[in-house]
Amino acid sequence: MQYRTLGNSGAVVSNYALGTMTFGAEATEETSHAILDDYVAAGGNLIDTADVYSAGVSEEIIGRWLAKRPEAKDQVVLATKGRFPMGKGPNDLGTSRRHLTKSLDDSLRRLGVEQVDLYQMHSWDPVTPLEETLRFLNDAVSSGKIAYYGFSNFLGWQLTKAVHLAKAHGWTPPVTLQPQYSLLVREIEPEIVPASLDAGIGLLPWSPLGGGWLSGKYKRDEPPAGATRLGENPTRGMEAWQARNDDDRTWQVIGAVEKIAGDHGVSASQVALAWLADRPAVTSVILGARTREQLADNLAAADLELTTEETQRLTEASQPRVGVYPYGPMAQEQRNRKIAGGR
Repeated sequence: MQYRTLGNSGAVVSNYALGTMTFGAEATEETSHAILDDYVAAGGNLIDTADVYSAGVSEEIIGRWLAKRPEAKDQVVLATKGRFPMGKGPNDLGTSRRHLTKSLDDSLRRLGVEQVDLYQMHSWDPVTPLEETLRFLNDAVSSGKIAYYGFSNFLGWQLTKAVHLAKAHGWTPPVTLQPQYSLLVREIEPEIVPASLDAGIGLLPWSPLGGGWLSGKYKRDEPPAGATRLGENPTRGMEAWQARNDDDRTWQVIGAVEKIAGDHGVSASQVALAWLADRPAVTSVILGARTREQLADNLAAADLELTTEETQRLTEASQPRVGVYPYGPMAQEQRNRKIAGGR
């Protein structure tokens, strides 16, 4: 396990984080606690959850684990999120001061802690003025309820606006951003990655295996079945089976991953994770596991070093499709210049 600073903060985290969306849904409490034990034993220290995960049950499971292991409470960096609905009322969601005040207090209670290390806005809120959200987060830092804050699923302009608003008002700046990012989903690279690098924001990629696609578990033109996410729900979210199965790029990427995995004698998952962990601005890759075996396989990616040539092969195979402008090659060239000048 490698260790990196949490974005532009002084806190230090492992380069693989443990995502806990499965806790209370796809993993029982007993299995969840075993996964937490294994993760910490492997040197991991960043645990990521959210109030909306299993309607608060994920946080409660982590809270009971921390209560049993007081030594872990001092070692782990605990991250949670607020923004999505936790009730049926119009003020039971969003990033308003009213909702976040209750959301944060409820998360602290479920986790059994007085302070959460990283509090993240789970998505952009088009209704609440950004100043209101940022002032709340600054106050939460000042009061000691959170140590740092960040965002999830923000676009590049939204992140940049937040960074500069905080600076203009003298408020505590954000330190992280959680985007979806993998060999199959690289659309954040033209805008969000540069915005993060410019502000010193650390990326915490979620769905690094593309919803399981990059693990090699799915085969072309063979509808998934059994105890997998897509086997249980083939139309699930952004990783729905039919659309990706019909896309030649999906199998081009998977083929490149599996070839390199075979060369190293490791799993396809480890290759995909190792590539992502070394991308620009990435602080920690969020691993999601429903079993201890899945976690053990994923954590083994920390020992895998891809060659420059292997990294390039994966990067080329997964090159996202772009139009002519503003992200095409000629448009990118317009934004670059030679130090020496000239035509």
